[in-house]
Amino acid sequence: MSRAYKVAVVGATGAVGRQMVACLEERQFPVAELKPLASDRSLGKSVTFKGREIPVEVLTKEAFAGVEIALFSAGGSISKEYGPIAAQAGAVVVDNSSAWRMEPDVPLVVPEVNPQDIALYKNRGIIANPNCSTIQMVVALKPLHDAARIKRVVVSTYQAVSGTGQKAVEELAAQVRALLSSQEVVKKVYPHRIAFNVLPHIDVFLDNGYTKEEMKMVLETKKILGDDSIEVTATAVRVPVFYGHAESVNIETERKLTPEAARELLSKAPGVKVVDNPAKFEYPMPLDAAGQDLTLVGRIREDFSIAHGLNFWVVADNLRKGAATNTVQIAEILIKDYLR
Repeated sequence: MSRAYKVAVVGATGAVGRQMVACLEERQFPVAELKPLASDRSLGKSVTFKGREIPVEVLTKEAFAGVEIALFSAGGSISKEYGPIAAQAGAVVVDNSSAWRMEPDVPLVVPEVNPQDIALYKNRGIIANPNCSTIQMVVALKPLHDAARIKRVVVSTYQAVSGTGQKAVEELAAQVRALLSSQEVVKKVYPHRIAFNVLPHIDVFLDNGYTKEEMKMVLETKKILGDDSIEVTATAVRVPVFYGHAESVNIETERKLTPEAARELLSKAPGVKVVDNPAKFEYPMPLDAAGQDLTLVGRIREDFSIAHGLNFWVVADNLRKGAATNTVQIAEILIKDYLR
């Protein structure tokens, strides 16, 4: 990292955008100039970076002049429109939306899993950041897949409301306050009350009965691991937790992998922390993951119903490793190995 870069953050006033700015500072990314961009609704707002308040600029087609790296977290429609414009202006785009993830010539990257795919940014000038629930799962799957080849994955998620955005965080807090004070509960973000409830519904329902969130996990897992033969099925669930996604994962492998061997592999895997001591009630929880970048894995045990099966529990901070940190990690590899 011999020089500094002009970096734009698109969607800088959103929950993930602000976390991206924080991660750039925390990880000491070499920023020569930070350019926070958002819609005109954010005019007058600012973001804090290295002790300075930087005014947010309105996102326009001309906003990317001189920008070398553009981190996007403003939704799929914005990414579709402005991603190519930023790339055309000379920036490398790292996009956190679903807009580019399944484009065959756009790399979909988790640095601990497939960093080599970053080289493919040269195709379109765009790198896609995977879905938050996919990221933490594949970080845990990668060392197990390399050792024993995963044939099938069954995952059920327990996803925090912050995955929907700041308005969902505020809605959960407001509903809890209302219920505890015997007031009327207001529902705007979700179709049902989320406080003290569980919703087996994330994103829109598709014709096949799955939600879009569930199919993201199915398709993205295959692409990131580079193996279309892996069978994946998912159930995505929203739970009344503010930050931190949890997942119950069941895998079937080609070769036998004992829980002990899995723990050993995961304990050495990049970005993973094994928290697995049931005798002392030690297992990953969203409270443990919030505010950090590691993917926590525990409850590792054999699935006795099949010959080569394992169950385990995966937790990560969805705004950090599930979004902002993964984006910045991609940018770090980009400047280390590709941009000079």
